[in-house]
Amino acid sequence: MLIPVILFIVGLVLLIKGGDWFVDGAVGIAHLFHLPELLIGATVVSIGTTLPEVMVSATAAVQGQGAIAYGNAIGSIICNTSLIAAITIAIRPSLVDRKSLRTPVAAFFIASAFYVANALTGSFERWSGIILLIMFLAYMFITVRQAFKNPDQVESEEAAEESEGKSSIAKEIILLVVGAAVIAVGARLLVNNGTLIAQALGVPESVIALTFVALGTSLPELVTAITSLAKGHGALSLGNVIGANIFNLVLVSGMSITLNPFILPNEKLVAGMNASLLIDTPVMLLVMAFMTLPALIRGKLSRAQGIILLCIYAAYCVFQFAG
Repeated sequence: MLIPVILFIVGLVLLIKGGDWFVDGAVGIAHLFHLPELLIGATVVSIGTTLPEVMVSATAAVQGQGAIAYGNAIGSIICNTSLIAAITIAIRPSLVDRKSLRTPVAAFFIASAFYVANALTGSFERWSGIILLIMFLAYMFITVRQAFKNPDQVESEEAAEESEGKSSIAKEIILLVVGAAVIAVGARLLVNNGTLIAQALGVPESVIALTFVALGTSLPELVTAITSLAKGHGALSLGNVIGANIFNLVLVSGMSITLNPFILPNEKLVAGMNASLLIDTPVMLLVMAFMTLPALIRGKLSRAQGIILLCIYAAYCVFQFAG
C-alpha cells in the first residue's frame, strides 16, 4: 500500500511540474511566432493534453471495447467544459478575442453535427472515422493559416524583438515536449496507483471507473487550466479546452473508429430510449454552446457561466451514479 501512495504523490508532482513547463513552452511559442494565446491553446496545447484520451480510446477500440472509446470522448468533452473550463471561468472570468474564437467554435459544432448524425444511425463505420481524421487535419491547416494571415494577430516589431531576445524556439519546443511527456507519465502514475489505492480501500469498481479513469484522462487539461490561470493566461486555458474538445471528436474518436468501427453503446436506457442520444450528446452540445456563444456575442466570459456549468456537471454526475 505504501508504494502506490508514494507513486500517486510522485504522479501528482509530475503533473504539476509538467503543466508548468508545458504552459511556459506554449506561451513562449505564441510570442515567438506572434500568435494569440487562444490560438496556441486551441492547437499545440490541446494536442498535448488530449494524448491520454487518444491512448485510452485507441486501446479500447482495438480491444473491441467501443463503449469505452465512445464514452471517453463524449465524457471528456463534458468534463473539460462543465468542470475544467467552468472552474477557470468561475474563479477568473476574462475577456475573449472573438476573432480567434470563431474558427475553433465553428469547427467543434461542424464536427459535432457529423458525429451526432453518425450516432443516430446506431453505428460508426470506418469511413466516418477517416472523415473525422480529415477534419482534424483541415482544422489544423485552417487555424495555422489564419494565424499567419491575420495582421491583427501579429505583435508589434518592438514586442517581437523583445520576445526573441528573451527566448529561443528550441528552448520553448523542449519545454513543450518535455512538459507533455511529464504530464503523460504523471497522469498514468496518478490513475494507475489511485485505482490500486481505491481497490485496497474497498471502493466499488464502477465508482473507480466513473472517477479515476474518466477524470484521469482529463487531468492534463485540468492541470494546464489551473497552471494557466495561476500564470494569468486565461485565454490559453480557454483555447486549450475548446481545442481539446474538438480533438476528442475528430482525433480521439476518428482514430478509434478508423482502427475498429463500433456500434453506439445502448446499455443504458432512459424512458425506453438510448441514454447516449437522449442525455450524453445533448449535454455535450448544451455545455459547449452555453460556454462559447455568449463569449462570441459579448467578447467576455462571466462568473455566472462558470457556476451554472459546474451545476450542470454536478447534475450530470448525479444522473450517471443514480442510473
